[in-house]
Amino acid sequence: MLAAGHRAVSTADAAPEGGPDAAPDPAVAGGTEAPRRAIRSFVLRQGRITRAQQRALDTLLPGLGLPYSPAPVDFDRVFGRRAPRVAEIGFGMGEVTAQIAAAHPEIDYLGVEVHSPGVGSLLDKVGRLGLTNVRVVQHDAVDVMREMVQPASLAGVHVFFPDPWHKKRHHKRRLLQPGFVALLASRIAPGGYLHVATDWEDYAREILDVLDAEPQLANVAGRGYSPRPEHRPLSRFEQRGLRLGHAVFDLLFRRR
Repeated sequence: MLAAGHRAVSTADAAPEGGPDAAPDPAVAGGTEAPRRAIRSFVLRQGRITRAQQRALDTLLPGLGLPYSPAPVDFDRVFGRRAPRVAEIGFGMGEVTAQIAAAHPEIDYLGVEVHSPGVGSLLDKVGRLGLTNVRVVQHDAVDVMREMVQPASLAGVHVFFPDPWHKKRHHKRRLLQPGFVALLASRIAPGGYLHVATDWEDYAREILDVLDAEPQLANVAGRGYSPRPEHRPLSRFEQRGLRLGHAVFDLLFRRR
């Protein structure tokens, strides 16, 4: 598998089935909001922050960061223009997000991540590259997508290498559960896309089943996995994994 440092997930997953903490599946079509989840797919750990990351947090986060707000955000005002918008959920250390944003200055990118080292790392890259089309929310993405992002407002959503939580007893923590996928789909405009990538085969099969079952989405490949789209560059971790013979699975679905 790819190096663990490539993964950074910043969202809560669906509540477990049954039990007092279970939440009903949302009927997102038509704008119904997803319920709050009792189980989160991330664990906040105090990672080491480099001087460059801390400097970026101190100097760039005030201008490029959006505080969590339980109300829809006017992203035209935030970015200072009207442009297609893509949400990058769990961007890790921001290497791929920065590359994508630099390659597509015509698109605005909203990065959602909970871990400070990753937020600082992306902001450092954004500053060094002089990017103006990236904003960051350091908060649980379920809250962000439910409260801050309006329905049918995104051109796309990227979820690259979410934590597979490979132990069976932890599968309930996996990010891409039906409730969260329905919420994501509701935030994507018709014709927009959801792009997921993972290097964990059993998780890829599970994600494929969940996406296939979501009525708001259609598989671009018709069935199964897609070739890696050009808009997803290879990270250093992925290149190393591919050299070692590790498979990577891309799932690309279009919003109906």
